[in-house]
Amino acid sequence: MRNPVPAELNMSVPPPSKGCLRVVTVWLACLCVAVAASAQAAARPPSAPRPPATLRPQPDMRAQPESRPHAERRPQPEMRWGGDPEGGFPYVEADPNDPTRVEGFEVDVAGVIARGLGMRPDFVSVQFTSIDASVKRGDFVIGLGGIEDTPARRATLAVTVPYYEFREVLTVRDADRARFHALSDFRGRRVGTLGGTIAYEILLEAQSTLGVVPVSYDDDVHPYSDLVLGRLDAVLLDHVLADKAMRREKGLATLPETVAIGHYVGVLDASNAALRDRIDAMLKTAMRDGALEAIFRKWDIWNGDQPVLYARVLGNAAAAGLGSPIPASAPSPAGVSGAAPQGGLRAVVRYLPALGRAAFITIVLSCLSMALAVAAGVLVASGRVYGGPALRGTLMAYVELTRGTPVLLQLFVLYYGLAEFVRLPAFLAAFIGLGLNYAAYESEIYRSALEAVPRGQLEAARILGLTERQIFTLIRGPQALRLALAPMTNDFVALLKDSSLVSVLTVVELTKQTQIFAANIGSWVVPGTLCAAMYLAMSLPLSNLARRMEARWKAPTS
Repeated sequence: MRNPVPAELNMSVPPPSKGCLRVVTVWLACLCVAVAASAQAAARPPSAPRPPATLRPQPDMRAQPESRPHAERRPQPEMRWGGDPEGGFPYVEADPNDPTRVEGFEVDVAGVIARGLGMRPDFVSVQFTSIDASVKRGDFVIGLGGIEDTPARRATLAVTVPYYEFREVLTVRDADRARFHALSDFRGRRVGTLGGTIAYEILLEAQSTLGVVPVSYDDDVHPYSDLVLGRLDAVLLDHVLADKAMRREKGLATLPETVAIGHYVGVLDASNAALRDRIDAMLKTAMRDGALEAIFRKWDIWNGDQPVLYARVLGNAAAAGLGSPIPASAPSPAGVSGAAPQGGLRAVVRYLPALGRAAFITIVLSCLSMALAVAAGVLVASGRVYGGPALRGTLMAYVELTRGTPVLLQLFVLYYGLAEFVRLPAFLAAFIGLGLNYAAYESEIYRSALEAVPRGQLEAARILGLTERQIFTLIRGPQALRLALAPMTNDFVALLKDSSLVSVLTVVELTKQTQIFAANIGSWVVPGTLCAAMYLAMSLPLSNLARRMEARWKAPTS
């Protein structure tokens, strides 16, 4: 026998209204139409396969009848190419007259390739270090923009013939020109360069053989500005970037000795080898008819190295006595230093010590920054709870300003913006920047925890004659700590990951070292997996410790 239904639940359901029946009828009719349309589409013969995502189908370039109206012609298809506009002059930069457009010699080279394909160039902005990965994803057909020809790229991508030859050169302060002559003169000295480049590989090798201290940067501007400020003793980059810096910065000089020779190339996905061969033919034609020379003269980077390179690429080097030609499928261009790409296990063995050092830097930086954030957060929270109106207003302005601006901007201001007044070391600037940024968030946690303690307990303590310090240390503080423990631990885990931002200050932490690892082997699979495993190994014990502390210190519920 079922239990009787309570009276308050014994409600009769009214019959549906006419309006409701109309809605249901219309909905069923629409559903039947959709099912019939799907069945009709399924009965059709299969359509032709979609064209490859890497290149849109080209229009018929044969002559069309004169009677065909101009309006009926199909629009010219696009050739999507990727580059980094932060590279600036002379590679790719925003047009001063129209910021929505880009200009530079790489833009002109992309135009030559697009015209050869009968297409219109369409620029896709991408970070320089992500060009290889974006090409593999199919975000664009070809990547350009000062991309160096390396064995790792040859092993994982379809690389074009080299179309520009550059020299790796050392730049020093003008006053040090007589002191330094070669890379071997920089034992124990700091030499800056771009991470993930041939120059960085050279400095890593020189670190073990010559005692040079390599310093990695994310852009080509700050190495030279740090050289002027005295943070570096030299910069090793290609002569195009060095000449660009000489125009921008005063008091710099480039040493005449060439450290290494490299080439700029275009990169396509490995499955686009046939398209790469067509582009190679266009580049060779541009070498023969002077189109490339005109582009490089226009941007004032043409020199005597280029005719020698073109003769070798075109196979005319032997007749001209310029050495052996460079075939399109060469494993690496002549003159470029660097080890051949390694397999997964060998690459892990090679880079694991560097990843371990970077992880140690991440842990130390995160712990020190969190200690600063906790100490400063407690002071700010106490000032906002116990201070006068002026103090509370000042501290509130600090909190809102810090929380309302990006931490990356704050790091830039600390390290680069204040360099004219105080030159903080990179690690110290990272420590202060992260600590003060997180102090603002911690202070809000502590303030809310302090104000969550029942007011009746505070008044009872004052009646018993306890001082405000005793109330804080014996009554209010311990209860606030219990309330703040969980969000404080969460912030520590977040800080551990946000420490990756300090790579902009030349601090090589775990994420930055992983980026260098991935760029050098041409893949993110192994480096990314190792990096994720290391971050988990650092954060999971911390979370477990926080749970234990929270379980031990939580207030009794009964």
